[in-house]
Amino acid sequence: MKTFYSVLLCTLITAVSYGQKNSDTKKDTTKQKTIKLSEVIVNGNVTTDPVLTVVANKYDEKIMQPKNVADLFNNINGFSVIKRGNYAIDPSFRAAQYEQLNIQYDGGTKAMHACPNRMDPITTHIIPEEISKIEIIKGPYTVRYGATFGGIVNLVTQKPDYEDYGLHGKVSGGYESNGNSLVNLAQIQYIEEKYDIVANAGYRDFGNYEDGDGIEIPSSFRSTDYGIKIGYNFSEDQRLKAHWRQSFGRDVLHAALPMDTEYDNSSIFALDYKLDNIGKALKSLTAKAYYSYVDHLMTNNNRPSFMMMEAASAVDATTLGGKLELNWEPAKRLNLFSGIDAMHIARDGGRTRLVKIMNGNPLPMPMTFNDKVWQDSYITDIGVFTEAKYNLNSKTIFTAGIRYDNVASDIQDPEDDFAAMYDLKKRTEHNVSGTVSVKQIVSDKFTLEVAYGRGVRSANMIERFINHFTVGQDPFEYIGNPNLKAEVNNQFEIGFKGNEPLKNGFNSFRYETSFYYSFFENYIVGIVDETLNRKFRPMAQPRNPKVFRNLDEAYKTGFEAMAQIDFLNHCYFKTEFSYVYAKNKDLAESLPLTPPRTTRLSLGIEKNKFWGNIQYNLVSKQDNISRSFGETTTAAYETLDMRLGIKPIKSITLGVALINAFDEAYNNHLNFSFTNQADFGRTPITEPGRNLSAFLQYKF
Repeated sequence: MKTFYSVLLCTLITAVSYGQKNSDTKKDTTKQKTIKLSEVIVNGNVTTDPVLTVVANKYDEKIMQPKNVADLFNNINGFSVIKRGNYAIDPSFRAAQYEQLNIQYDGGTKAMHACPNRMDPITTHIIPEEISKIEIIKGPYTVRYGATFGGIVNLVTQKPDYEDYGLHGKVSGGYESNGNSLVNLAQIQYIEEKYDIVANAGYRDFGNYEDGDGIEIPSSFRSTDYGIKIGYNFSEDQRLKAHWRQSFGRDVLHAALPMDTEYDNSSIFALDYKLDNIGKALKSLTAKAYYSYVDHLMTNNNRPSFMMMEAASAVDATTLGGKLELNWEPAKRLNLFSGIDAMHIARDGGRTRLVKIMNGNPLPMPMTFNDKVWQDSYITDIGVFTEAKYNLNSKTIFTAGIRYDNVASDIQDPEDDFAAMYDLKKRTEHNVSGTVSVKQIVSDKFTLEVAYGRGVRSANMIERFINHFTVGQDPFEYIGNPNLKAEVNNQFEIGFKGNEPLKNGFNSFRYETSFYYSFFENYIVGIVDETLNRKFRPMAQPRNPKVFRNLDEAYKTGFEAMAQIDFLNHCYFKTEFSYVYAKNKDLAESLPLTPPRTTRLSLGIEKNKFWGNIQYNLVSKQDNISRSFGETTTAAYETLDMRLGIKPIKSITLGVALINAFDEAYNNHLNFSFTNQADFGRTPITEPGRNLSAFLQYKF
């Protein structure tokens, strides 16, 4: 890692010097442009964008309601969310989740969770109102943004209008009736020709919500966030930007986890650089470096188990990474991207237990035990990649990419029982992934895309090094396996999209669909090992733990479809449908966390100063389940949401929404079950009932 950062730093210094020399020879311009940094991966250019992409945008423009993390993904076709409360929420796309999805900020920045129960996934370390759009690459169809197994999710934060010089800003606030929840955000920016500064701060206070049956769900939390971005333009072709942000979560209740979060503190720093228009063949250089640190404390102070045992777990996670990429154009029709990237994840921390009752008998003197959670482990991934785009003709773009990842992992402070199970030593893996695709622009009304991707994912730290902790949806203890082979996703996909003009009050008909099939190699799941016994509470059920293993026979297939009719210039009717079928042939059941069929019907209007929609959601019964994962059949449900936004004057935007208008009592199939709660059995946590919200924003 030190070598990588030394090379990166030297390259940056050389590039800055080179760019400054070049800029001295150029004539002065009346107005300096701001070059685009690699914060986005979808630029709206059909000839250069990755294939099979989706962009969910206008989050910062078409304001309708305050946003929790789940609200960013719930209305994107093909997405579901994995919920353990109102804070620990993970996105799932096509039954891929966690490290199977390459989730990042602004084209590459990452912040990995510290908690083994994922109380603090990457989506919790940013203000949802700060997200301007989400970019999705639907599979392993590019090699430029890190090792990718099931797809890429890029959360793009808001950027100022660089042409609007001077001091500007905005303040906003929102309220939700279900939980008496409040959100606030303030942002200020100062833009000049040579530099720009943007600072923001936010506060969120969510209370316990009630489900459709009026049952209060323990889900409250508070969080405070702030961030600052500073950009400097050395010339019209050269820019450097620094981004620092911190997030502080407090008193977070997790209905479906055994403990609650006392605090979760995260710090993220990112540095981005770009040098454009370098020469005839070498077009540009981009570089990124980032650092994140998460400090997390969880306890069971407010749980029933506290009477028998006090538990506190302090853990931390450090993530370091960077990327250096060159864009070449060696021939007129050939666009080549090549580079190197790296990511280092290190975790440590432990759990302290004060046992008061043992085998049903109170102890005269409570006993203290210290358990190693992460066992001082790390994973380092250094990747080298090349991706080429070749225009076969004006309407056909061929893309091919290959990537090599050198993945090193080690455990430096193992528990004695874990060390007795395995021959522990530093391990190095060599992963090769790649992709080929063709984009055919049949006409300005129809585009066809065909792709194959081989995505490779080495096991994450939970799958490698966890030691007798309950980290799944079920009550089993899980044991890691440092010898796991890397998962491989061989994904084939065909997609097309188009539009047709209409008449007689109907403006156009737009449609989009994609069909995919994946077969997996070395798929990683936890499997019961009847030769082993529980370590903690050994008399409790289930007695045998699960150990992470590789499976050989697993696949998934499915599709998404969208159709939209635009009429009366500003109105539309849209329908979206998503379906995924997954099969674990080794265990003759579904793969875990496979969402049910979902259909959305929307009727809406969009004007400059007025927008709104009514959305009807139909989610089918899910009985294709993974019983070995502890899943149960989920009933079908239907909900209705209504949203409205208005802009009465230029500087003010008001949004109101009524979510789950029918006050339906239901649970998403991917929700985890209530755990260690006084008034709940081990059933999936239910979703919020009727919720009326309002959001107000003022810009100056």
